[in-house]
Amino acid sequence: MKRASFAMLAVVAGLYGCATTETPESSTPGAAPSTTGSRSAAATTGAPTTAAPMSKDMGTGTMSATGAERPDLKRSVYYEFDKYDVKPEYRALIESHARWLSANPKARLKIEGNADERGSREYNVALGQRRAESVTKMLVLLGAKPEQIEAVSWGEEKPRAAGHDEPSWQENRRSDFAAR
Repeated sequence: MKRASFAMLAVVAGLYGCATTETPESSTPGAAPSTTGSRSAAATTGAPTTAAPMSKDMGTGTMSATGAERPDLKRSVYYEFDKYDVKPEYRALIESHARWLSANPKARLKIEGNADERGSREYNVALGQRRAESVTKMLVLLGAKPEQIEAVSWGEEKPRAAGHDEPSWQENRRSDFAAR
């Protein structure tokens, strides 16, 4: 039991040490990956950094019984092309959600994975699910209970940007936090 506790502490400390508050840089100019062929093509770097303002019905600034402020549900985690690993710049965001869930055991959160339009519908649903589950796993490692979190995938069905270019695709490769 002590080894498991120590291992969990080491993982959390490692994740905390990797957290950063810097915003990702904008995309470097260059050719976008091909829309046909292999899904493992290299992606451009960067992701959108601005999010829509929090609506009043989502509970921004709401204090819980423990005094912890509810995290902003309008923030998203963005991914590289065909990837589902959480980039270091989003770890602080996930940590704030994990702290809130840990301090509020009755709170529930849904993680919605999304993909851009490239690839088949089936592939994009699976990729969106892996993205949602990667955020879910990190939340649990940081102290949230598994029963507090539901991971779902929308695949390419709920795009945030309607364009057919790299900036739009970057905006659509994301995991969203939603009240459950």
